[in-house]
Amino acid sequence: MGGVARGSDGGRSGLWGGGKLPKIVNAGEVVLGEAAQEVRHNEMKLEKVQKMIDDMIRVMRRALGVGLAAPHIGIPLRIIVLEDKKQYMTYKQEEELKAQDRRPFDLLVILNPKLKYNTNRTALFFEGCLSVAGYCVVVERYLDVEVAGFDRYGEPLKINATCWQARILQHACDHLDGTLYVDKMVPRTFRALENMYNPLAHGCPKLGPR
Repeated sequence: MGGVARGSDGGRSGLWGGGKLPKIVNAGEVVLGEAAQEVRHNEMKLEKVQKMIDDMIRVMRRALGVGLAAPHIGIPLRIIVLEDKKQYMTYKQEEELKAQDRRPFDLLVILNPKLKYNTNRTALFFEGCLSVAGYCVVVERYLDVEVAGFDRYGEPLKINATCWQARILQHACDHLDGTLYVDKMVPRTFRALENMYNPLAHGCPKLGPR
């Protein structure tokens, strides 16, 4: 689903998926390297958009992900879904959960999200991506953000997020601008997931709040 059919509706005829649950596209697909289009307000309640959102939620949950952007499944629209559940955390060490300030949060669907950053606090942590499966890198993220946009039915929403949720929001919104986490990685931190807990190379900054 990396390609988009172009039609008389300005290219949107190819944005709506079929009946089969879409697959997550991998790094290198054009859709992951280009800015996504905003969802027109008069289209937000359409059945095809609601079906797309439902598919995104199902794909995210199937992959045990905590966030998904429409470009992840080959659709260049500015839609993100986020959710973290307690059962996703059962295999994590208590120390890691505490260090990340990782807490569960309910499903969040945002169309045309716009982020505002509080630049007073940042942190460095390992981050993974469903489109770069099996690897992780260290990325610096803001710890306090405000996101404004629309819910799945076109109603305005505004949310203040901190720490773990703020980091997920930034990662997902990066995808809407054609940015992968490797574009923001701390140099010399790219590694396979099984090596995540190995020491960082000499000269790399320390993980955690800065």
